[in-house]
Amino acid sequence: MLKGKQRAYLRSLANTLKPTAQIGKEGVTGAFLDELDNQLRARELVKITILENAGLDAKETANAICEELRAEFVQAIGFKFTIYRKNNEQPKILFPGQAPAKAKKDNGKKRVTKRSVQ
Repeated sequence: MLKGKQRAYLRSLANTLKPTAQIGKEGVTGAFLDELDNQLRARELVKITILENAGLDAKETANAICEELRAEFVQAIGFKFTIYRKNNEQPKILFPGQAPAKAKKDNGKKRVTKRSVQ
């Protein structure tokens, strides 16, 4: 669940994004959801356009897609909407005040603990 400041930060990032997917007159199909899932895994933040002849409402469609893909709704303006899903393996978006995750280094040295020293 996104907090208000996180959603505002994502909206500011989405402001410069160009839509990478379109929903046409066929509506939301399985192939479209698969492609959108791949885009969310790669980018985390995706902007989608609904063509006028699709006859779909942006907020309703966005909420249905978010429920299907376990994503978060960010915003809807006109026929465009933005969704977000965090990539736990390789996060691309860091929120303000969030420190980047550091990988633990194992230099090949054996750790000495009280149990190993007897």
